[in-house]
Amino acid sequence: MLRVAIQMDPVEAVNIESDTTWLMMTTAQDRGHAQWVYDFRTLALEDGRLFCRARPVTLRQTEGDHVTFGDEVKLDLGADVDVVLMRQDPPFDMAYVTATYLLETVHPRTLVVNDPAEVRSAPEKLLVTQFPGLTPPTLVSSDPVALVDFHQRHGDVVLKPLHGAAGSGVVRLKAGDPNLEALIEIHAMGSRDPLVIQKFIPAVSKGDKRIILIDGEPVGAINRIPASGQVRSNLRVGGTAAPVELTARDREICAAIGPTLKARGLLFVGIDVIGDYLTEINVTSPTGAQQLRRFTGVDAAALMWDVIERKRAV
Repeated sequence: MLRVAIQMDPVEAVNIESDTTWLMMTTAQDRGHAQWVYDFRTLALEDGRLFCRARPVTLRQTEGDHVTFGDEVKLDLGADVDVVLMRQDPPFDMAYVTATYLLETVHPRTLVVNDPAEVRSAPEKLLVTQFPGLTPPTLVSSDPVALVDFHQRHGDVVLKPLHGAAGSGVVRLKAGDPNLEALIEIHAMGSRDPLVIQKFIPAVSKGDKRIILIDGEPVGAINRIPASGQVRSNLRVGGTAAPVELTARDREICAAIGPTLKARGLLFVGIDVIGDYLTEINVTSPTGAQQLRRFTGVDAAALMWDVIERKRAV
């Protein structure tokens, strides 16, 4: 039996029919592992020891009555548990980054999934830039001159915040669209983060593929199809999940990035592929496992726990 602490958003609010963290937790419970949930804001580092306030959970597949909490306890994450799942949703802001610094104090003595230092070093829209030839033309910058120049050179583009998630703030700008500079100004009023501007990939109309990799190996994919007339295919903003097979190009992309993911301790990863291009490598709280199991029978959560159990048995 493993002792598992899950850093996540409120479990009582999850959609038990679609949430990936829920599948991870119910799989762990079925395997006899003890589990606690905690909010990252309860993390407390004192004299080199990292504590949190956590509640044990018992789960059941009953919508609206799916969790029972035990009494809150103070956990020493470096001594009282074997595994921490870092599964809170973005935004990837300084609070998120600080949580990675704190969890780094217990990893790898306590196995943190994914490795917190590597999560911090692998923003989803930046890590892809390390693999030239796999991605569409892309620029990351806060400089209006550079962003406008990219738009003029590439015409039809997509603009998105560097640390956005779930399709938030994604805008398509066709060649000659006069709104880019105004959008840059609006973004700058609320954030000092750079923007990502990327050549538009027409194949997005056929879907944005989410491929799940476990310890660097692809285990399956789902397709996320945008609503008619939309460019955002994320399930949280109206995209529809559909079954899909891995293509030769998908496997080529996975073979190119898989060894890096494995070496960096990025054990559970979801990559986004549109047409022949890799667009994001999601390492914070990747989704899609429930849909994958529903369409294909492949249980990414079970495969993840197989790897974790082997690592903890060493």
